Amino acid sequence: MKPAPSRVEEKLSAKVEQAPAVAVLGCGAWGRNLVRNFHALGALHAVADPSEKSRGLARELAPDAPLFEDFRAVLRSPDIEAVVIATPAETHYALAMEAIENGKHVFCEKPMAIRYRDGVALERAAAAAKRVLMVGHLLEYHPAVVKLKELIDQGTLGKIHYIYSNRLNFGKVRTEENALWSFAPHDFAVILRLVGEEPIEVTAVGGNYITPGLTDVTVSCLQFRTGIRAHIFVSWLNPFKEQKLVVVGSQRMAVFNDVAAEGKLSLYDQQVDLNGRQPVLRNGKIETVPIADDEPLRLECRHFLEAVRDGKTPLTDGKSALRVLRVLEACQISLQLNGRPVSVLDVRAEG
Repeated sequence: MKPAPSRVEEKLSAKVEQAPAVAVLGCGAWGRNLVRNFHALGALHAVADPSEKSRGLARELAPDAPLFEDFRAVLRSPDIEAVVIATPAETHYALAMEAIENGKHVFCEKPMAIRYRDGVALERAAAAAKRVLMVGHLLEYHPAVVKLKELIDQGTLGKIHYIYSNRLNFGKVRTEENALWSFAPHDFAVILRLVGEEPIEVTAVGGNYITPGLTDVTVSCLQFRTGIRAHIFVSWLNPFKEQKLVVVGSQRMAVFNDVAAEGKLSLYDQQVDLNGRQPVLRNGKIETVPIADDEPLRLECRHFLEAVRDGKTPLTDGKSALRVLRVLEACQISLQLNGRPVSVLDVRAEG
């Protein structure tokens, strides 16, 4: 028998009181999850998608939600207060800008633009219009990442030395954006959140093996002013799925394994002590850190609705997304320069 839901679970699954009227643009591979969640939260008032197949899926997920073929019919509707953009990355900027110009609050999937200067324009437009602009950096809402940030801030891991992340899979191969832009935004967002600062310099290398000019595998290295280093390995040409983040500190090490069915966050009581000049390895116990069993996307969707309703700045707001976008663009430049170091400060809004 399935245990009764806890009060926390009941609260998360409950509809949001006085929720703004939301329209989801795009009901494809990821958009369908947003349709399902905003419908469950009682906020979905429309779904728009030019694909008849996708509209059919939306009808199954949210039978009572009006369906539209034309995005602009929704963007211009006075009955819609907020839009959720789950369309291909290259369309995000134009749709988000038109939504803001029509007085809508915006939840845009990552990346919010494919150029830093376009992201800056969006953030400024939203601020001027006093509209909420939130970007779907989903992992920042994951209970394991929230707990990991708490452990770092409490000093449980000691001084952070370096962080690495692997996001690997066999597919889905994109034909519009490369693996850096498709996979790595999640990892950049989490690492920047955990470190609490932007890197000063990045390098990135990769290779394209399927579509000419479209990188399938990338390794990005980040150097921070505090001495912390990080690297991110992403690929859609890997024989197995791996989504793992490792944080190495002077006192403990932490592993976030998002593919694990249980025990997604672990602490390793391991460190290196010096006996004179001789390094001595210390292997301690491995501890599974308990975390809430909540769907990160439901948490994220609820956060957006409450930010709009209450007039609050969301965790992953436009400024936060710009920091990620700036690092992405710097890595893209380095990638094109075959791994030459690029200063993040060289990526400018007018560039």
